[in-house]
Amino acid sequence: MNVELDEVRRFLAEHHPFQSLDAKVLDAVPRSMTMRYVRKGITLITAGEPNDHLYVVRSGAVDVMDVDGVLLDRRDTGRSFGYSTLVGENISKYTVTTVEDSLLLVMERPAFQELATSSPDLVRYYSGLSARIRAEAQHLHGESFSDILRTRLATFAIPNPAHIGPEASLQESARIMGEKNVSSLLVMSDGTLEGTLQGIITDRDMRKAIAGAIAPTTPVSELMTRSVRTATSDQLVIEAMLIMAELNIHHIPIVDEGRTTGIIASADVMRLLQANPMYFAGDLARKNSPEEIKVVYEDAQRVALRFIERGAAADEITSLLSLVADAMARRLLHLAEESLGPPPVPYAFVVLGSQGRKEMGLASDQDNALVLSDEFDATSHGQYFAQLSEFVCQGLATAGQALCPGDMMASNPQWRMTASQWADTFQHWITAPEPDALLYAQTFFDMRAIHGDLELGSTVHAQAVASAEHAPRLHAHLAALAARREPPLGFFRGLVVDRGGDYRNTLNVKKGGTAAIVQMARLLSITAGRDALGTLQRLDRSARDLTDAFSFLNNITLNHQAEQIRRGKQPDYHVKPGRLSKMDRENLRDAFQIIKSMQNALNLKYPIRSI
Repeated sequence: MNVELDEVRRFLAEHHPFQSLDAKVLDAVPRSMTMRYVRKGITLITAGEPNDHLYVVRSGAVDVMDVDGVLLDRRDTGRSFGYSTLVGENISKYTVTTVEDSLLLVMERPAFQELATSSPDLVRYYSGLSARIRAEAQHLHGESFSDILRTRLATFAIPNPAHIGPEASLQESARIMGEKNVSSLLVMSDGTLEGTLQGIITDRDMRKAIAGAIAPTTPVSELMTRSVRTATSDQLVIEAMLIMAELNIHHIPIVDEGRTTGIIASADVMRLLQANPMYFAGDLARKNSPEEIKVVYEDAQRVALRFIERGAAADEITSLLSLVADAMARRLLHLAEESLGPPPVPYAFVVLGSQGRKEMGLASDQDNALVLSDEFDATSHGQYFAQLSEFVCQGLATAGQALCPGDMMASNPQWRMTASQWADTFQHWITAPEPDALLYAQTFFDMRAIHGDLELGSTVHAQAVASAEHAPRLHAHLAALAARREPPLGFFRGLVVDRGGDYRNTLNVKKGGTAAIVQMARLLSITAGRDALGTLQRLDRSARDLTDAFSFLNNITLNHQAEQIRRGKQPDYHVKPGRLSKMDRENLRDAFQIIKSMQNALNLKYPIRSI
């Protein structure tokens, strides 16, 4: 065997199904193959047409798409394609196109048939792969991913929900439920939707009342659930589904600015989700260890990768990842409370940074903290919350959400404070914006409560925003930080890349790109006294160019990170401009130029140099 054939044999011996072939059979395989170099963008197999070749990717990558152009798989080094027409019908159901310059090993049908005769395991292997790709195609066509990622409660909730006053009897409640054919009634302070939501009573409550022989004349206020979990119209349906699964509830009232505007029921949500891959999220409620939760997180990342490949918007992907991370944390908190017992005082578990803004990417780590009731006593209660925090943070790390390298986590005692202590801390950061204070402020102004006494967390955040609104010195410091995040642009609009080290010939899309916009948006929101969290929500309509730049840079980032994950690499923010299309490179320059222009405007508006 000559050197070239020997090299091909060694390569095949490292990959399925050839590595399981008898040694003598494998010796003969390289002679039945030819080597073919194919440029990026070439279609090798077309859906609806015959194919008589087995291909093995020696280097490069190809995309496998169905007849409608839906991406089913991306195959790189060591993987095969074309086998479905060799072990089944001759007409291909798939189109295969190179997405990189590729070197392919090619075997014609007669040689494949001869090999199949001597190696039936090879045929079984390829037949199994063919069945799986067919199942994946059917699964993808059953998805309505745009619906689940984009549908907000405002367009899905039932308006004018059935309601009743607190003094009404159980008998009256049952009659109204029957007449309106509903499974719940909202209990309003004055019996109208203009009143205050006091509770909810459901058909399950009614069944319990009957089983317990409770008098039908009993006021509904004695049986209703008082601590009602609510949502707002701008929240996503998937978020409502996660909450209902975690809390084992079936109804969530919609309350906007203190006014009850609708209700959502689990049965309606499940009808929307039953054919969608996001249905897996309900599994979190049944997971009982970080290792089990890890499986769900990996599923979520796979779904995110699929959506990225199919062109979903960046804000939809980051919202999806954030909501699943929220649900993971809440499940771990429930498990911790089951193990440690009920919390000795009320508390809120808050998430920060990108998760707080619902902008998590594929490379995001965890940032979180605890807001404790002012009843907290360190001697009596400290051990409980230390154990709870350690369990949750380490559990998230086990499940796949990396620990924060800066230790901004609830497991750090520094970030477990009472509401009053948090208020004092924010006041110090606002009035004495030293370097460390500014670093913390950037992260902690993105605070969002996800578990426990949510009011504790939201109150701390609202108070901080209110205090920061009239703090010009803080504004100037934040503006300085935003202006110092220089976009990687040269004097003549050229893209500036690193010249050495691990990230040679790359530029950091986050450092001088998305992070700069996040900082500007945070500043705009603080100076306007707005309690908004998401970057796109914080940017007002006059910042349309900045909004477009943020969305574009996030799309570039997610596609880059998705490609890294597919190759088994750790995702990062270091993009090689040379691998982008000419149009994307131009758009990248434009996005960085928009950031630079806004930074120049900040230099003029705030006395940055005089600080």
